[in-house]
Amino acid sequence: MSIAKMIDHTLLKPEASADEIKQLCREAQELGTWSVCVNGCRVAQAATLLAGTGIKVCTVVGFPLGAMMPKAKAFETRAAVEAGADEIDMVINIGFVKDGNWEAVESDIRGVVEAASGALVKVILETVLLSEEEIVRACRAVVAAGAQFVKTSTGFSTGGATVAAVRLMRKTVGPSFGVKAAGGIHTRAQVESLIEAGANRIGASSTRALVEES
Repeated sequence: MSIAKMIDHTLLKPEASADEIKQLCREAQELGTWSVCVNGCRVAQAATLLAGTGIKVCTVVGFPLGAMMPKAKAFETRAAVEAGADEIDMVINIGFVKDGNWEAVESDIRGVVEAASGALVKVILETVLLSEEEIVRACRAVVAAGAQFVKTSTGFSTGGATVAAVRLMRKTVGPSFGVKAAGGIHTRAQVESLIEAGANRIGASSTRALVEES
């Protein structure tokens, strides 16, 4: 599989304009990425632009903090799927993780999975804020809640994807579960090291550079 086909081509800046979303979708088609990943208000636009191309539309839920009420995440998920989202990247409730309230963590994720009505769900752990034990427990909660991927980072916290975090996530979820690395990925060498560590999806905004770099 080409690297492009593993990439969610991402534009989540709050100031992203309609013209920039058009450009993102054009680049996704030109480069052959798996998806575009946009904020919820741009899902309908991206879905229209990519109709019939086979490129998925991914959006974020509870982003970037993950700290809103679970029912708000579920509502946001339903609205995104109705607008044309194929994949949902939700942020875990990091405070619940820190509380050690794993029942609440799992319930929060399950609410999004159920609201997604079959759309693929990735759960962002924000690994830079978690201990190794918390990463392991969070991964287990994601699996138990019925999501399909664990994801390292929002790209809006104090750090992004690391080889160590991806390796630990892959070890925890096993060989057949999805692992997405995202946040601060700018070079082909980074991508290759993250894939070697166990990632099978990459979130990146510097997609052209990653694909064209020799």
